[in-house]
Amino acid sequence: MSILGKALTTAAMAGVLMASTAQAEEMRIALVVKALGIGFFEAANKGAEEAAKELGDVKIIYTGPTDTTAEGQIEVINSLIAQKVDAIAVSANDTDALVPTLKKAMDRGITVISWDSGVAPEGRQMQLNPSSSALIGNMIIKLAADNLPEGGDVAVLSATTTSTNQNTWIEEMKKVEGNYPKVKVVGTVYGDDLADKSYREAQGLMQTYPDLKAIIAPTSVGIVAAAQAVTDAGKVGQVNVTGLGLPSEMAGHVKSGASKSFAIWNPIDLGYSATMIAYHLAKGDAKAEPGASIPIGRMGEVKLDDKGEAAMADPFVYDSTNIDQFSSIF
Repeated sequence: MSILGKALTTAAMAGVLMASTAQAEEMRIALVVKALGIGFFEAANKGAEEAAKELGDVKIIYTGPTDTTAEGQIEVINSLIAQKVDAIAVSANDTDALVPTLKKAMDRGITVISWDSGVAPEGRQMQLNPSSSALIGNMIIKLAADNLPEGGDVAVLSATTTSTNQNTWIEEMKKVEGNYPKVKVVGTVYGDDLADKSYREAQGLMQTYPDLKAIIAPTSVGIVAAAQAVTDAGKVGQVNVTGLGLPSEMAGHVKSGASKSFAIWNPIDLGYSATMIAYHLAKGDAKAEPGASIPIGRMGEVKLDDKGEAAMADPFVYDSTNIDQFSSIF
């Protein structure tokens, strides 16, 4: 072989080595969702890909079962363990059932976090909650107050009397009620997360409190039912419906004016933040321990509590300016 031929061969081999080294250095983060084909999680994957592009050395593996079962997720996670991925970020179908499989992943050096729907502490390094009870409680009354510059009576339409998260959010709301002195919470009713009962309860609120200015429904079923009740009563513009809901279900009511704004977490931000956390933990430049702060790019940072959980941000507000963009997503 000529000197030129040898030089070309050496250069080619060096190129292969460099490519394989770069490939080896690329971090593989698996975003495991409850089930494929769900708009909310597809939006989360958009955020994950955004984070990967920003970080530069990350490949996202978007995966999940075809149905929302723990068994399906366990099968997916076992496959990821076999592939020796660097990190697994999972929105769990079952708090406890995934723990043995995820422990196996961690035993093999894989970083494991849960996000959105959490895993029991022994099965993950940390849990990323979309928001916190305190942030949600403040947001739902703030949304009512922001659209009542003159103040007025507002009422709450909740799910069931025993719903832990709803009761906690309402409790947190009442703690900060004094921050909105012009707004008076006059009552709370329960629609049991049934559309017809929630509708009737909303009708009852308007009859019981003729000066009612807003209905706060921290439930996706209740907020739609209340908006419909306000529309049917001819009180659009008189009674504003707000709370927590899904853009796809609330788009028509925002356009009609029955709801000026409402909130829920932004799945794009959630997928982005989960990816950022998994990356920093896998790189070793952050630790999942109580009190630790972990950077999450454009979202700032999260701080872990003594349970190894962190809240991402305030619930995201949807109104006439962005409802079309998100209603097609989830």
